[in-house]
Amino acid sequence: MNLLAQVFAHLAPEKTVRYMLDTLRERAGLERRSITLPGGLQYVYLEGGRGEPLMLLHGFGGNKDNFNTIARHLTPHYRVIVPDHIGFGESAKPMEADYSTDAQAERLLALAQALGAPALHLGGNSMGGHIALAFAARYPQAVKSLWLLAPGGVWSAPLSELAQMVKAGGDNPLLVRSAEDLARTLAFTVARLPEVPMPYIQVMAKERIANHALEQRVYQQIKADPIEDRARTVKAPSLIVWGEEDRVLHPGAGPILQGLMPQAELIRMPGVGHLPMIERPQECAADYLKFRARVPA
Repeated sequence: MNLLAQVFAHLAPEKTVRYMLDTLRERAGLERRSITLPGGLQYVYLEGGRGEPLMLLHGFGGNKDNFNTIARHLTPHYRVIVPDHIGFGESAKPMEADYSTDAQAERLLALAQALGAPALHLGGNSMGGHIALAFAARYPQAVKSLWLLAPGGVWSAPLSELAQMVKAGGDNPLLVRSAEDLARTLAFTVARLPEVPMPYIQVMAKERIANHALEQRVYQQIKADPIEDRARTVKAPSLIVWGEEDRVLHPGAGPILQGLMPQAELIRMPGVGHLPMIERPQECAADYLKFRARVPA
């Protein structure tokens, strides 16, 4: 980071973070939009590009901007839709809602239909992949293909480092109560963390800190929601991607999931942690484009 950027980071961190996000969205060809569904829930989402619809689902604690970098490689080919899940980001956050994967899938189907995409290609990272699998099992006619980036829900896999920590009674490194917590979370989820100035982290942490109580509730519901039985029913062509240095979800879940799904391919990425689309966006996108070229129209 050059000296001028460091000065802006310290003098106006919120404006700088907003400028950076706006720039990434613009480069990706994405625009921020919102919609209120008939039941009253508001989704905030990013959308851009043309072609067949591709909906991308962020993971636990993430938001729609997790896909900004990779989206610039996707919008030239597809209509990309990236929502904040209900409970996260700028979307509605009803405390007492059902946050199981089936409940989130039902909401996302309503969103897709409202956006004129009753049948789409679906991708998701971590919790987003977990929800994508639930969606495909529940609404097979609405899913043309799946892109699963270290998806959750394969609870029969070996315990990850995170699972071992939680089982031993330690703090969950995905839950954030301070800027320092978020810094540790970022270091835990990626294999190679670039330098991120603390003022940026303090700005990004505000959303997570405010959402801490709800995230605790969501985490418990997700962990009680195995996906293996439903994955066996998914017939859609599927690309599974897993970083070999994933500490959040054990990479051993990849072969298990592939074995359950009749049309699944698996890519293991050396030197990558839990967020392949952020850590290796160009490579990850290239692999996806090759996969899509093999998916029947």
